[in-house]
Amino acid sequence: MKKIHDPQAVASWLKTTRYGPMLAGLGVELFLAEYEKGELVTAPFQEETWFQVVVRGSLNIYFIRDDGERYSLSQGGREYLLGDMELFLPRTGNTYTEAAQQVACLAISLDQNREKLLESAPFLRILCRSMAEKMAAITALDAAPCSLEDRVLTYMRYKCRDGVLKGLEREAFRLHCSARQLQRILNGLCARGLAQKLGKGTYRLTEERPGMKKE
Repeated sequence: MKKIHDPQAVASWLKTTRYGPMLAGLGVELFLAEYEKGELVTAPFQEETWFQVVVRGSLNIYFIRDDGERYSLSQGGREYLLGDMELFLPRTGNTYTEAAQQVACLAISLDQNREKLLESAPFLRILCRSMAEKMAAITALDAAPCSLEDRVLTYMRYKCRDGVLKGLEREAFRLHCSARQLQRILNGLCARGLAQKLGKGTYRLTEERPGMKKE
């Protein structure tokens, strides 16, 4: 992820979005956030929370349950809003947003501007519409079909700190499988080089954990 604070670049992108006048009238610092294909634009484990308007590119939005089940929420393109829920609940849910191609967003720090944003009626009206549309989409959720191995990989990638799974009995309970099934899956992942055994009942995913790249 790359941040661009150049006022001229920000002003140029403001002209391309229907939300430009509203954003410019907020009286807060705007910057441009650019993402490469495959980068996570939002994720629960990210430290900073931003309100973002997509001005270029497209997104894949999905929800990952605690048992590794993955749901596809929707796809987002130009004018899609991110950070509306986070304005009210700074660390919420299990929703991930991934850049489907190169993405650029006009962004505002929620941590620094939360109170000011909550005082803007035009801003809140736009957020209410955005959240209503997302709630309507959630009612039609379908789980993406996946095998137990896929769920284990997803669970390790998104739910385990640093990609480390520890404690077969406990994790098998969370994954809704037996410890024997989980052990078999982990042995297979290790054999294919996708995971590494660190100790008794402890395994680490060897794939790169998804997240924002350094600036």
